[in-house]
Amino acid sequence: MSIEECYQLMGGDYGQVLSRLMSPKLVSRFLAKFPEDKSYEDLESALAEGRVTDAFRAAHTLKGVCQSLGLGTLLASAQMMTDLLRGQTGEIPEQAMGCFEGVQNDYAITVDAIRSYLDSCTQDRPRA
Repeated sequence: MSIEECYQLMGGDYGQVLSRLMSPKLVSRFLAKFPEDKSYEDLESALAEGRVTDAFRAAHTLKGVCQSLGLGTLLASAQMMTDLLRGQTGEIPEQAMGCFEGVQNDYAITVDAIRSYLDSCTQDRPRA
């Protein structure tokens, strides 16, 4: 799988991120680090524990990472989550909990596409 195909699978904008990073190797290197980013995990645990401020912070961080990497579909759902949590105090709004289902789905698609891309890269390497 090419990096362009990976971006197509996850609804991303490879051209946009390539124009910013200027190198397919850099795009690949930063994309490979995305599954290790803790912002999604932080969002999930903050929502489960009802910590609205921490959930907002995690959603906002996830949105920023997605924007930097051109991960369009996940960016859209993370943006919606961020907007629903912005300025909230007290309990997590029910609408945000419903929105999180979309974030979960988009995150799974994104990480699966990245892992498939990375697996194909290691299979393409010549064996020593």
